[in-house]
Amino acid sequence: MMDEVHILVVDDDTEIRDLLQRFLSKEGFRVTTAADTQEAREKMRAFQFDLMVVDVMMPGESGLEFTRSLRANSAVPILMLTAMTETEARIEGLQAGADDYLPKPFEPLELVLRIQSILRRAQPASDDVEQADTIRLGNAEFDLTREMLLRGDLPVKLTTTETALLKALATAAGRIMSREELTETCQIDGGDRTVDVQVTRLRRKIEEDPKVPRYLHTVRGRGYVLRPDG
Repeated sequence: MMDEVHILVVDDDTEIRDLLQRFLSKEGFRVTTAADTQEAREKMRAFQFDLMVVDVMMPGESGLEFTRSLRANSAVPILMLTAMTETEARIEGLQAGADDYLPKPFEPLELVLRIQSILRRAQPASDDVEQADTIRLGNAEFDLTREMLLRGDLPVKLTTTETALLKALATAAGRIMSREELTETCQIDGGDRTVDVQVTRLRRKIEEDPKVPRYLHTVRGRGYVLRPDG
């Protein structure tokens, strides 16, 4: 898998960009770098990337702003890097649309392991299944085999973590899944609070009114349950 993966590293620190390019290339990834978000957009027009590593604190447009803008039309997996270690900062990154969050300084090996984890969640389902199992959520439909959410004929863009979360809940439709179970099944880092953030983001994409959810319910003290139509 690794020799086919193209990663874009976006960081204004030349030393970190060069370090990551050398290390990730040594690990078998194809790596392109950008010093800011403007250069990153230029590279995105020229190449298709499988994953992006984005620094939060950059001059001009920040990594958070860049991630939010990408999420308007792209589901490319994003791993954010930051010197800020506070929980609130990590939550803000996840709310912006990041799939994972790694504070600086970090061990390069941990970065690789997190990238591999994100890529595993992003892998498409096997085409060996003849007929896809689907669930209906109002005017939307989730195909568990293809791991796609459709509204009418149009796909709804989900991040890899949102896809893993929806698939886990859909597979166990009608059964309450604890936050711990979702953390393990979906390989979500950050504990219960992070699961809550991901559920909130997912609700915005499947519920007509996320504040009064019809399908994805919170069961106080126990976790979450998906109750699709039918």
